[in-house]
Amino acid sequence: MFTGIVEEVGTLVVREDLGGPRGDAAVLRIRARRVLEDVSLGDSIAVNGVCLTVTGVEPDGDGTAVWSTDVMAETLRRSSLGGLADGDPVNLERAVSATTRLGGHIVQGHVDGVGTVLSRTPGEHWDVVRLAVPPQLARYVVEKGSITVDGVSLTVSALSAADDPEPWLEVSLIPATLRETTLGGRAPGDPVNLEVDVIAKYVERLLGARR
Repeated sequence: MFTGIVEEVGTLVVREDLGGPRGDAAVLRIRARRVLEDVSLGDSIAVNGVCLTVTGVEPDGDGTAVWSTDVMAETLRRSSLGGLADGDPVNLERAVSATTRLGGHIVQGHVDGVGTVLSRTPGEHWDVVRLAVPPQLARYVVEKGSITVDGVSLTVSALSAADDPEPWLEVSLIPATLRETTLGGRAPGDPVNLEVDVIAKYVERLLGARR
């Protein structure tokens, strides 16, 4: 479980595809510092909003270390991790503990779909970013509700009409988010991982069962 509060931006050092180029699985080796301060093998770290398991850690000698994780075909296919390449920056967050403040919202690290940056409008103190939303996810998104974008907990500031065949949402990024996450560098056309509020999915399931 995560909160969508990115702790640091790491760097993908090496992507090793198994079964040939862009095969059915991959090993990612990511350089980081803060998220590895108390890490143990088997711990969970969210990478661009995807919950992954730490399988190895190698000290780098300058206060950083490179940690490894296995990524299966399902994750590569259903998230933007399939498009990562050596040198790419990634948002990182450790799993929460029982004493952690819930600074964002409840985030599972289970990506529901991949959206696309449609536009970004710079403001004096923030940027407004519009994202295309997969139609099957649009019903879970509400204005002023929570959405996770590449692992970042954000508030939906505007939303397309319920019957729009090409749904979209907007989020407003404050200077800290622009500076301390990868969202500051996302441009129109870039893919982003989306996780909707899990409570909405459970409510839909329960109401469907009652009907």
